[in-house]
Amino acid sequence: MNKNYYAVLMAGGVGSRFWPISTSENPKQFHDMLGTGDTLIQKTFKRLNKFVPKENILILTNERYNDLVLEQLPLVKQEQVVLEPAMRNTAPCILYAALKIQKQNPDAVMIVAPSDHWIEDEAAFAKDVEACFDKCEKEDVLCTLGIKPTFPNTGFGYIEFEKGSDAGLKKVNQFREKPDYETAKEFLAQGNFLWNAGIFMWSVKTIVDAFKNFQPTQYALFEKGMSVYNTPTEQEFINENYPKAENISIDYAILEQSKSIYVKPATFDWNDLGTWGSLYDKLDKDSDNNAVVNSQVLSQDASGNMIRSPKGKVVVVDGLNDYIIVDKEEVLLIYPKSKEQDIKQVLTKVKDKFGKQYT
Repeated sequence: MNKNYYAVLMAGGVGSRFWPISTSENPKQFHDMLGTGDTLIQKTFKRLNKFVPKENILILTNERYNDLVLEQLPLVKQEQVVLEPAMRNTAPCILYAALKIQKQNPDAVMIVAPSDHWIEDEAAFAKDVEACFDKCEKEDVLCTLGIKPTFPNTGFGYIEFEKGSDAGLKKVNQFREKPDYETAKEFLAQGNFLWNAGIFMWSVKTIVDAFKNFQPTQYALFEKGMSVYNTPTEQEFINENYPKAENISIDYAILEQSKSIYVKPATFDWNDLGTWGSLYDKLDKDSDNNAVVNSQVLSQDASGNMIRSPKGKVVVVDGLNDYIIVDKEEVLLIYPKSKEQDIKQVLTKVKDKFGKQYT
């Protein structure tokens, strides 16, 4: 395994569209969403550990999830868990992690990957990442993996690459915001657009230099801590200074400004598991086309449902089609799949009416 390979696993999100399983105290990355025996963060760690040494994998998360990370990833030491004392989007935490890695190994190349994505062909994933690492080691470039779109999805950002390039890695023209349906159809018709999966690769030198150039204030704030990074006084510095960082995504902070970005069209199957509907799409279906996790289901005139309950519970469904049915101790959710994007708003209403202990 290459000692210069590092990974930063992003595990700070709440995953509110997977309520009531995913809550602010125990979000989706710490759950076995697909009934495989591994939680999403465990699956992601194992996937990265196939080509990145375990001691070179950092977990970026909110300080409230520290114990969950250590409990679920026993190969990880406390110093590998990078704790954010405040929510400040992706740019500050990526810069912080890159500086920590740079201090440890100036020759490092790193991947930044979400902890809650589903990737089936892990060998193809490793091959794609290593192709990007190879380019990042030789050139001052930023790389990303793009997913070949299968339909005009309005829930993802898109990456537009230069036409006419047969190379494995293609020069990025621009990142595009989540489009409306007609615009998404145009993107697909043009043929040089990929879904933005939020998986990035670069050398630590290149990404730190990019922050120096495009985000000098942010860089100056975190660079002040170089002497204490990877020491016992690091957390004290971060607790004091991290909340001062600008709340900005890596896309806005760096990627939309850099002219040296390449995208590798992914050769693996991918799902961002952002909603109950996306989970339904990934799971095997029973004879009535229901996707079932943990439950024993008796269904009558019921199809297209996403059903999840505590392990082994018997669930009887009659006359419901295309619903999300999730039973969890103190909460039962029965909700149309077609309205799954509204679950965030439902969560707010539940909190207002019944208290945050249910959210």
